[in-house]
Amino acid sequence: MDLNSDVGEGFGPWRMGDDEALVDVVTSVNIACGFHAGDPLIMDRTVRLSAARGLGVGAHPGINDLWGFGRRRIEGDSPDDLATMIVYQVGALKAVAQRHGCAVRHIKLHGALSNVAATDPALADAIATAVAGIDPGLMWLVPSGSVMAAAGERAGLVVRHEVFADRAYADDGTLVPRSRAGAVIDEPGAVADRAVRMVVEGGVASVSGRFLPLTADSICVHGDTPGAVEVARAVRAALESAGVELSPLIRG
Repeated sequence: MDLNSDVGEGFGPWRMGDDEALVDVVTSVNIACGFHAGDPLIMDRTVRLSAARGLGVGAHPGINDLWGFGRRRIEGDSPDDLATMIVYQVGALKAVAQRHGCAVRHIKLHGALSNVAATDPALADAIATAVAGIDPGLMWLVPSGSVMAAAGERAGLVVRHEVFADRAYADDGTLVPRSRAGAVIDEPGAVADRAVRMVVEGGVASVSGRFLPLTADSICVHGDTPGAVEVARAVRAALESAGVELSPLIRG
């Protein structure tokens, strides 16, 4: 099982989260590529930190929306336009990673872009085709149960399924919008318990108490969640106590 976090999400002198501590806990990272957050210097520093620890390095592209941190749905961009923006962002991170002798192994969409692609087959197909065109060896880390999984398989990509221990799920398997109370879970023990259940029982309870079956190859702890480092440590300790071996995502 992989434990991942979104990192490198600052901009200029502004910092989001404690990346230096998180990289010592997780097994994979998703590095912001400059559209929703991140800049060349932050990308370079984050790749260097992650590569030195042998983490699985992934690209975390988002909508071109620094002001809204990529969490606002922006109307007007076609699927092809959005796919091109992803090519641009992933290409930038691949160049930075090459500088440090590090390979970009996977891609994970950020925020609103991920939420829309999770239920929009046309957008999911456009992105999957673009990703395969960049590098067919990239793994696509997608929300478990989303339409992105089938799109990735059609494009010939290796698809890996992600679950979110620190986010509440609606009955339809989508994430509860962050604007709703209780959408983000930040109590370390509660997040750790959910993570273990996701792996051991193969699912999680929705906000109404319904059991949602979920395929889990990777568990996300968001780097911008309050107390993210403590949450990640609690999740890792709980998983290891349950006999779950943690390692970066693999293609095989």
